Amino acid sequence: MIPFFDLAAQQAVIKRQIDQNIANVLAHGKYILGPEVTELEDLLCEYTGARYCITCANGTDALQISLMAIGVKPGDEVITPAFSYIATAEATALLGAKPVYVDVDPTSFNIDAALIEEKLTSKTKAIIPVSLYGQPADFQKINQIAKKHNLIVIEDAAQSFGAKQNDQKSCNLSEISCTSFFPTKPLGCYGDGGAIFTSNENLARDIRQIARHGQSSRYYHERVGVNSRLDTIQAAVLLAKMEILDNEISSRSQLADAYRKKLSGLSNLSLPTISFCNESAWAQFTIKSTLRSGLQDRLKLNGVPTAIHYPMALQRQPAVKTEQTDLHVSESLANSVLSLPLHAYMPDGEFELICSTIIQFFEER
Repeated sequence: MIPFFDLAAQQAVIKRQIDQNIANVLAHGKYILGPEVTELEDLLCEYTGARYCITCANGTDALQISLMAIGVKPGDEVITPAFSYIATAEATALLGAKPVYVDVDPTSFNIDAALIEEKLTSKTKAIIPVSLYGQPADFQKINQIAKKHNLIVIEDAAQSFGAKQNDQKSCNLSEISCTSFFPTKPLGCYGDGGAIFTSNENLARDIRQIARHGQSSRYYHERVGVNSRLDTIQAAVLLAKMEILDNEISSRSQLADAYRKKLSGLSNLSLPTISFCNESAWAQFTIKSTLRSGLQDRLKLNGVPTAIHYPMALQRQPAVKTEQTDLHVSESLANSVLSLPLHAYMPDGEFELICSTIIQFFEER
């Protein structure tokens, strides 16, 4: 079976550095908020251009803590795309606020900025655009809307760390940004992890306090917070992975280009498109077809794993559902998207098998 994401191949490249970094943690024994955490936060700031980085336990915590820091409370509303992972809406719902869904653009699959203003009310507190599959949303338009209506924009960059828009890095495209270090993300650790970015000093202070039990100094708690910290060992792993991040993004980009060249022109198959102002981190290579079920079965028969990101639009998820009926693009995508294997270490033979299987399937139609 072809691996969907080959963590073993990646680990082989940096195993010596990972082993040394973990050994350093074992030697000093500072397993919680050790020096590697501070070193990583500084490095992430340098990489993204954001002034402040606060690491935390996972990407969902990053979203919830950010919403807490801007004062989201029960009864407030938060704008989110209808097509995303549950965490985008879940973080809002956990605080008793209401996720208000906006349909997505049929080309980028990101929130359609032209539809945001019609969903704003006096209860709207923030906008959470998702940079889906590795491509940033249209932050120029979204930030303009937010400024006009005095709202905070929080980028959900769980899939786009390392991406760019107009030469500016994802995680530094809005007032607050959040990312995930889940193992298969563009920058992933060997467990759960996340981070929050901002260039606002006051927000950074509040976010750090909330993530540390609301603590401003030892045993002095100014606010109700949460317990959300990145383990030092995970920081040690991420420090090693930062050394190969840009090379991996370049390799995934080359593979994505090869997919698009090889699979172009096939009837009933839509390939991902990247905006001229964006550079994608290529967290996923997601195609679209109304023949998804048959294609997925054929690929599986040939030993090719696939994934559906995501099979249900958020407004239909029982935990966060609404009665909105104007989310047609999101509904369509949920029924047609299919992600193919994409990683920096894919052998040529695996790539050719995937493409030949897809081409043969559509040529038979």
